Amino acid sequence: MRPSRLIPMGVGLAVLLAATHTLYWQWMGGRLQEGYNAWAAARRAQGWRIEHDAPVRGGWPLSATLRLPAFRLSGGGATIPGGMDWTARAVVLRVAMHRPGELRISAGGPQRLRLGTAEIPFAADRLTARVPLQANVIPRGGEFEVSRLRIGTAAGGVEIGSAQFTLDSRMTAIEGEPAVTLEGEVRGVTLPAPTALGRQVQSLRVDAALTGPLPGGRSPTNRAAIWRDAGGTLELRRLDLEYGPATAQAAATLALDDQLQPMGAGTLKLTGAEAVLDALARDGLITARNANLARRVVGVLAHPPSEGEPPQLEVPLTLEGRGLAVARIPVARMPVLVWPGPVEGSGPGP
Repeated sequence: MRPSRLIPMGVGLAVLLAATHTLYWQWMGGRLQEGYNAWAAARRAQGWRIEHDAPVRGGWPLSATLRLPAFRLSGGGATIPGGMDWTARAVVLRVAMHRPGELRISAGGPQRLRLGTAEIPFAADRLTARVPLQANVIPRGGEFEVSRLRIGTAAGGVEIGSAQFTLDSRMTAIEGEPAVTLEGEVRGVTLPAPTALGRQVQSLRVDAALTGPLPGGRSPTNRAAIWRDAGGTLELRRLDLEYGPATAQAAATLALDDQLQPMGAGTLKLTGAEAVLDALARDGLITARNANLARRVVGVLAHPPSEGEPPQLEVPLTLEGRGLAVARIPVARMPVLVWPGPVEGSGPGP
C-alpha cells in the first residue's frame, strides 16, 4: 500500500477514535449525573437537605467530573443528636476513564461542619474520598486522604500534615462479625498549645473493628443497648502513637456494661517511660517524689525488647465501673458517657 494512502487512513482512524472517546466521555458524564441525582433524591426522601448551585460537567479527556458549587448537606437528626450541617465552596465528583468502577469525591479550601451544637471550621489543601461504584448499591466504605488539614477549635488551631484511612462497613454482619472496620494513619499533628511532651505528635496509627450487628432507627441510647445485648464489641486491634520522646502501642477489647458505660481490658507497651516522667515532673504535673517512685516501678517492670534498644514497659489495662487501672493500679476516673434518647424494649436497660 502506498504511503499516500496510509496517511489519510491514519487520520481517519484518529478521528474515529477521538469521536468514540468523546462519545464515551459524554456517556460517562451522563451516568455520573444520573447517579448523583438518584443519590440526592434518596437522601432528600430520608429528610436530608442537599443544596448547591447548578452542576458543571468537565474533566475531558481523562475523566468525567461533576462540580457542585456552594455545596451544603444537612440533616441526620435521627442518627446524630442535634443533626449535622456541612458546607463547602465546591464538591467535585470524578470518575477516571480508565477506572470506571471508582468514584472520587473531593473538596478543598475553607469548609464548615456543625455536629449538634459544635461548630468546626476547617480547611484542607486536599480532601479526597475514593469509593467503589456498583449499580444500585450505596457505598458503605472507601479510602480517604487528607493533606494539610487545619481545624479551628475553642483552644486554638490544630493542623494535620497528612492522613489516610480505609473504612468498610457491613450492615448484614451477624454477632461476632466485623460490622465496621477502620484502618489508617495520621502524621504530623500540631497541637494548639505545647504540652509536657511537646506540641508535635509525630504519628498515630489505628486498626479497629466494631462487631455487629448494628441496629438501625430509634434513639442512640436504644441502639447502644441493643448492640450491647447482642454481644457487640469494639476491638482496638492496634493503636500506635509516636509523641515526643514516647512510643506507645496499645490493644484492647471494649464493650458496654449494664449502665451503657465503656468497659474492657487490654495491654499497653511504652518506650521512653522515663523521659515521659521527666517531662511531667519538669512541668509540675507530678511531684518529684512520685516521679522517682514511678521510675523505680518502671525499672522493675520494663524489659529491653532486643539488644541495643531502649527498655520497653508492658502493662495490662482495665476499664470497669468508669475506673481506669494500669497494672491494677487505679489511675483515672472516666467521665460519664451520656446517651441521648430513651431505651425502648431492648432488654436490660441502663
